[in-house]
Amino acid sequence: MSNALGLAVLGLLIEAPLHPHAMAAALRERGQDRVFKVTTGSLYDVVRALERAGWIEARETVKVGARPERTVYQHTELGRAEFTRWVEELIRVPAAEYPKFLSAVAYLGALGPEGAAAALRDRAARVRAALEEHRREHGELMATGKVPRLFVIEVEYAIRVQEAELGWIEETVADIETGRLAWPDVSGWVRGEEEELRAGEEKRQGVGEGEGL
Repeated sequence: MSNALGLAVLGLLIEAPLHPHAMAAALRERGQDRVFKVTTGSLYDVVRALERAGWIEARETVKVGARPERTVYQHTELGRAEFTRWVEELIRVPAAEYPKFLSAVAYLGALGPEGAAAALRDRAARVRAALEEHRREHGELMATGKVPRLFVIEVEYAIRVQEAELGWIEETVADIETGRLAWPDVSGWVRGEEEELRAGEEKRQGVGEGEGL
């Protein structure tokens, strides 16, 4: 199981048995739909996968009013053990996550100084809005005194990550605007690199041919 949504489902079921609709509602109520991609289809796929693995099991089927029957699931002892192992592994071992933004930043030069600064300013505005919303929601939760800090500590982490990203964007925009960030010709730089690689390859081939004589 590598789907991070499975971790969230297991975590919910360790707290209490639930049917999938209640799982989705709980994830959205806690704001975890920002962390995990939660759709009806993805949730049911994960539930089926966890059940096949023996990490959760059906507890009962319930029917309320005219609504369709719903299966309530609970964790198994194996599921609880795997949940603990999974959390520890993810906390302990950094993993390559391949964020799309990082991929695009690698080619920032393609936009030119003005285009890059404009795109980064737009992103900064969006990150700033999301950051303010996270801060507001986190502050409201903490103000109630009903939610232990530990239960929403992932929101703290998300806030710190957004703060770091926003800070980097603002610094980079300032460096572009003041000229502190040099902007060499991208195509020329690539050609130079290719020529160096080609020369190195020709040199290696020449050495190899000489050795064969």
